[in-house]
Amino acid sequence: MAWHSGLARSLVRSLALALATLMSMLPASAQVLDFEALEGWAEGGQAEALAAFLVTCDRLDAPDWRPICALAADVPQDDASARAFFELLFRPVMVGEPPALFTGYYEPELDGSPVRTPRFAWPIYAPPPELQSGGVYLSRASIEGGALRGRGLEIAWLDDPVEVFFLHIQGSGRIRMTDGSVLRVGYAAKNGHPYRSVGKELVRRGIFTIHEVSAQVIASWVRRNPASGAEILNHNPSYVFFRRLPDLPADKGPLGAMGRSITPLRSVAIDPAHTPLGAPVWIEKDGNVPLRRLMVAQDTGGAIKGPQRADIFYGSGAAAGEAAGTVKDGGRMVLLLPIDRAYAMLTED
Repeated sequence: MAWHSGLARSLVRSLALALATLMSMLPASAQVLDFEALEGWAEGGQAEALAAFLVTCDRLDAPDWRPICALAADVPQDDASARAFFELLFRPVMVGEPPALFTGYYEPELDGSPVRTPRFAWPIYAPPPELQSGGVYLSRASIEGGALRGRGLEIAWLDDPVEVFFLHIQGSGRIRMTDGSVLRVGYAAKNGHPYRSVGKELVRRGIFTIHEVSAQVIASWVRRNPASGAEILNHNPSYVFFRRLPDLPADKGPLGAMGRSITPLRSVAIDPAHTPLGAPVWIEKDGNVPLRRLMVAQDTGGAIKGPQRADIFYGSGAAAGEAAGTVKDGGRMVLLLPIDRAYAMLTED
């Protein structure tokens, strides 16, 4: 394969530098696997994963990633070549102990207005100037109670407080404005309060069992019980502020944590304390709709904590929301790391 030219020399030159950039934040419970141990690896699909990997590869500036990213750009866009590329330059590493917990997220498509009206009465806000990164600001209950009202921070007004809440959870959205235009918005900042699961609180109160709770079930219950629903939503004090994304093309996904568009069913949100952003990740998700495919860690989320935890991006719109909202499945997650980085972790263990 022509794209192998000069590969050995590049990797040898990078080895010494790579050993100095090992991921000390990863836990010692790391296990290097063979690719044959990845269920479904030989079935294909790696070309799509390689395309997603290339979207953010230039953001990986560690010495062991740079030659890999340079070579990735020359790999033919077919599954066999992409699979050979990953097998040659990476090793599968399982960090943490399965079972994993997989959930799903999406980019909502909502109706909105640039001004408040009787129908469009619930705002989404830009960050207030006094908000400090890393600090703790007003809680969700305070903001929803009107603490920021009248300051001109409103980006848009939506017609459903439940949709506003779930827009905060998803972190991005497409808003169809009353003049026919579409406004793309993305995460800008948060208020510094910890994320608390509304679903877990409904279970704690005995309203649902753990197996009954989903995004759709929560939304339906809140709409049927508006007073109690508003109170339960405020159980989560975390609040997200947004920014306009006027230059984001309509055919591209929302921006992830690496500042680039994410790809449906190829991008996952992870905990960067355990999984490096930009790394390929092999997903073995069980449940009603099993997934066995290579994805890329390109996003993060306040509720995504731990080495065996991932939120799978399902795309944009209602169908993606229906698919994502019911995902709460086990399985396992395996990182693909540069060879020297993977085996150096074993040496440390």
